[in-house]
Amino acid sequence: MNTTSPLDCPAWKKLEAHAATWRAARLFDQQAGDPARSQRMVAAAPGMQFDYSRQRAGALTLRLLAQLASERGFEEWRAALFAGQAINTTEDRAVTHTSLRATEAMSSPMLGLAEKIRNERRFRRIVNLGTGGSDLGPRLVADAFGDGALDVRFVANVDAVELDRALAGAVPETTLIVVVSKTFSTQETISNATAARRLGYGNFIAVTSNTKAAEQFGAGEVLPMPESVGGRYSVWSAAGLSAACAIGTDAFREFLAGAREIDGHFLDSPLEDNVPALMALLGVWNVNLLGIEAHAVLPYAHRLRLLPAYLQQLEMESNGKGVDRAGRVVDYATCPVVFGVEGTPAQHSFMQLLHQGPRPPAADIIDASVNETLSANAIAQADALAYGTGDQELPSYRRQPGNRPSSILKFRHFTAQDLGRLIALYEHKVFTQGVLWNINSFDQWGVELGKQLANRILKGVA
Repeated sequence: MNTTSPLDCPAWKKLEAHAATWRAARLFDQQAGDPARSQRMVAAAPGMQFDYSRQRAGALTLRLLAQLASERGFEEWRAALFAGQAINTTEDRAVTHTSLRATEAMSSPMLGLAEKIRNERRFRRIVNLGTGGSDLGPRLVADAFGDGALDVRFVANVDAVELDRALAGAVPETTLIVVVSKTFSTQETISNATAARRLGYGNFIAVTSNTKAAEQFGAGEVLPMPESVGGRYSVWSAAGLSAACAIGTDAFREFLAGAREIDGHFLDSPLEDNVPALMALLGVWNVNLLGIEAHAVLPYAHRLRLLPAYLQQLEMESNGKGVDRAGRVVDYATCPVVFGVEGTPAQHSFMQLLHQGPRPPAADIIDASVNETLSANAIAQADALAYGTGDQELPSYRRQPGNRPSSILKFRHFTAQDLGRLIALYEHKVFTQGVLWNINSFDQWGVELGKQLANRILKGVA
């Protein structure tokens, strides 16, 4: 498979020349001169539409980006992903998170346990101990669609305040502690589990690939986590146990089904209609050819308030790499800085910078069709970013230059199935960008040094 530098691809050089024409072009003029643009630059995926008409790009841009994907061997890499090949080369591991939702058989042990916990009502509170992907994905799902049948809480921080708050008012006999750690050695998670045990909590379930360590700790039951599934891709695995307890197993099955639909869309749709691939291509265009260094995620739905934090890990831990698959230091940008918050609160926070700052980010605006007010605000912000204000009678401090690229992901409604669709969409976007940048999206060696230094410091203190 292709592991050459993208800078060596003929399409990259064509894109560099083509980008010069778009640096001077204005979205206001593009839309005025081509009213059909807003209908033509729209792609559909199950349950949603992707409107990229406000991107600083045109038909030729997309053709050249598609050529780049072809030269990078996108189809071969995609086939390798779904075949479970060892594309995580630095750890010599397959990448199998898509297989976890391919059939319900893969998730049935976890779902059976979640159903038992909900039906027996032995436990009134569940406390999930995990960090990174063992926390962010399940926390997002539980926060979005928790039905209140169980009090499900999450602890990721080794700061004792978070654990104290999660256990406040809890009764040990009716509290279940779920410890999620693939290695069962994650410092924050094991420290919190040890603290909970010291406080008298004794009902533990572990989700890990290190069964022996979990049993030695005292876990009453152990659910396996495959070595081939990275933490940030693990919400589909037994790591989703607490989320399944929070939203119910029927809703979790819908969540899995939504992701499965996007897997099919990503596999079968041509590039020009393939929503995650289009998101990836346009992201590379913005970062590498237009020099945009940050990306805002603005969900217009309270259910999605934790999505930006989830995507920060998914995108920046996956693609925040400075060495390519051949071990070469890259001399081009990779993942942008990802940030965001709920849409309308964002409008009263950092959106000032998006509208008038001299170095604005690109943006994804997610319209979950919650109500007319939120949808109106989502569209208005996209239009304001793209087209600005042309009234020259306004004082300079009131003018908005526009020409700031954004895309709208529009859902017909928003259910657990749609959340599965949305997360899988971003997973495949990240994978595609990793192919284009020739980087391994499935390791995270950059986090290791800090952990090692912290352990040395702690040993020195001890």
